[in-house]
Amino acid sequence: MNLTPADSTLSAAPNKRAASDRSSKDKKSTATDTAPPGAGVASVTQLTAKLADYLTPSELKKVKEAYRFSDEKHLGQMRKSGEPYISHPIAVAEICADWKLDAQAIMAALLHDVMEDQDVKKDELIERFGAPVAALVDGLSKLEKIEFQSQVEVQAENFRKMLLAMARDVRVILVKLADRLHNMRTLGVMAADKKRRIARETMEVYVPIAHRLGLNNIYRELQDLAFSHIYPVRYKTLAKAVKAARGNRREVVSKILESVKNTLAATGIQAQVYGREKTLFGIYRKMRNKQLSFSQVLDVYGFRIVVDSFANCYVALGTLHALYKPMPGKFKDYIAIPKLNGYQSLHTTLIGPYGTPVEFQVRTQDMHRVAESGVAAHWLYKNEEGTLTDLQQRTHAWLQSLLDIQKQTGDSAEFLEHVKVDLFPDSVYVFTPKSTIIALPRGATALDFAYTIHTDIGDQAIAAKINHEHAPLRTELRNGDIVEIVISPTSRPSPTWLAFVRTGKARSAIRHHLRTINLPESIELGQHLLTQALIALNLDPSIPAPLAERLLNESSAKSLEELYADIGVGKRMATLVARHISGLVENDQAFVPLTDGASEILSNRLEPVIIYGNEGVAVQLAPCCLPIPGDRMIGHLKRDQGLMVHATDCYIAKRQRAKEPDRWIEVTWGTELNRRFDCRIKVLVHNEKGVLARVAAEIGESDANIMYVGMDDDEDHVMKQLRFTVQIEDRIHLARLMRNVRRIPNVARILRERS
Repeated sequence: MNLTPADSTLSAAPNKRAASDRSSKDKKSTATDTAPPGAGVASVTQLTAKLADYLTPSELKKVKEAYRFSDEKHLGQMRKSGEPYISHPIAVAEICADWKLDAQAIMAALLHDVMEDQDVKKDELIERFGAPVAALVDGLSKLEKIEFQSQVEVQAENFRKMLLAMARDVRVILVKLADRLHNMRTLGVMAADKKRRIARETMEVYVPIAHRLGLNNIYRELQDLAFSHIYPVRYKTLAKAVKAARGNRREVVSKILESVKNTLAATGIQAQVYGREKTLFGIYRKMRNKQLSFSQVLDVYGFRIVVDSFANCYVALGTLHALYKPMPGKFKDYIAIPKLNGYQSLHTTLIGPYGTPVEFQVRTQDMHRVAESGVAAHWLYKNEEGTLTDLQQRTHAWLQSLLDIQKQTGDSAEFLEHVKVDLFPDSVYVFTPKSTIIALPRGATALDFAYTIHTDIGDQAIAAKINHEHAPLRTELRNGDIVEIVISPTSRPSPTWLAFVRTGKARSAIRHHLRTINLPESIELGQHLLTQALIALNLDPSIPAPLAERLLNESSAKSLEELYADIGVGKRMATLVARHISGLVENDQAFVPLTDGASEILSNRLEPVIIYGNEGVAVQLAPCCLPIPGDRMIGHLKRDQGLMVHATDCYIAKRQRAKEPDRWIEVTWGTELNRRFDCRIKVLVHNEKGVLARVAAEIGESDANIMYVGMDDDEDHVMKQLRFTVQIEDRIHLARLMRNVRRIPNVARILRERS
């Protein structure tokens, strides 16, 4: 497309700074030593040239209008490096233009900071540039003028807003990744602590998102840039070592390249062969994970072969295996089963010249384009036939899962936690009974599989069949497993499931159910705990309406019942809420603290939390020590799991209490208990005929129900250990049972067993 001279540049609106801005664009960037070429001030001319390749004149006109508006709004604003601020939106737009994003996305890139930095309202953007562009800019803007309890909550809420906007329109995250990439390229002017914070945030959130969307070029560059700012000394040392190694290994690389090219040509395969160097962070991660020195990392270099057809991928692979011997267990077929982000290639590791392991990747040109640009290679929602491609379907399914998690999640920090879990790149591929492939994170269990199929399937799961054999829900899945879930309409999620589920969807669904089903118990428990905490601070536990209104406004809770429920499930700490109320009271002259006498009277009336054992999953008896009536107990408020009750002499409880002393409360048994409680006992016996039957019979005669029995050798292999889980009433009942079993002649010892 040819442009007239008037269209050859996105000329700025006339202003006093226009000339100086244009001249400053030619200055060399001094932002960072690690910045790649073009990391500094972006060129409007370069941006125009890129856009002219694929936008229509009418679209270019709209982009120019967005540029003029952004240039006017950022007038006088400078970056930390001293460059005019408008250079940053231009650079972000230029990165988006490399992906050939549409005019709306380019306009959003140019305008992405005007709402946040210049207080431009969304309505103004809708009027000037249309609702789609305004929605993109709004999704990219951070939240403002909202009170949060901590900086962590602010950050988490901003991420939630961005990710949910991304779920509605994937262009939001593409522009955001371009924004983060340019900021990382120019991060060198920031203070050291801020550089590390931004780099860690990039490594934890933006790098995995880029990988999940298949944006491998951005993924690798962001990784290396973050690495250079988190560990600058390690980065420089490793960069120096790699530079030195290039010369030493040049002969090996050249020999392999020549051999591969000649062999493929002799076979009649048209192919492009590239030598590629691993990223510095990739080398560092391998050194750290496998405890290797740099000299022991032999596969610093790899090779990529791009062929002309799908079939020739496998022909080229066979040719390579004939040229060099393959390493057993080092072949992966990502063409037959693509990665979650749409990546397709054949991976193989061969023993090259001089015994050096060499990694090869074989793919077609289309696969190569997707491997480098991921969803940005197909950012439009539909192809020419109007249907979603496989990559778009997978991306759409993941984005939809973000909306599902949002519906079930209580707060922004929890939402971000679930999303981070799903962003880990390693995957395991399993099959449904109908041979549908399901991709799950490495370490996922059968229960994760159930929730991936449907939330109702997960909620009602009781067991699994893996490769047609029965298995518990906590069984970790392996590549190629065929998984079927056994359900029961009466089954409900258990808090213990949170200990072994791996996916964010499963974790959020379980927590949502536990919060919903236990709401009345949680409210009652939370109110009790907050009352205790307020009295300890000499404050009246009856919160007056004006104070309650201020508390709810600043805590983001909709009602006092919701606040109590959050405390009851361990989502909020009663002591922290009480201290916050104390701060409000100090500024409220109308509120009078308790007198010492009144405080003492209320403290004497306030009893520990009473446990009856039938509270449901809101109150659980810890499986490590299984407390029974008569035991002294203490309660642990676990986040989103309610109250976990331990025996006071439990080793695990003592260790956890030392770490989180504020999360422990006094609890006591109620007087009327209508149920029996599990208890583990161990019986050491001389192994003679019928001893197990006699012990089991005596337990039955003692009016106890056996729930589990097991047998193994003792440490000296002289006697046998019988392990029982029995249901009893209390400690007195247990003592009577143990006394009766001890009378059996072959019983050497009996004791209550705890972890």
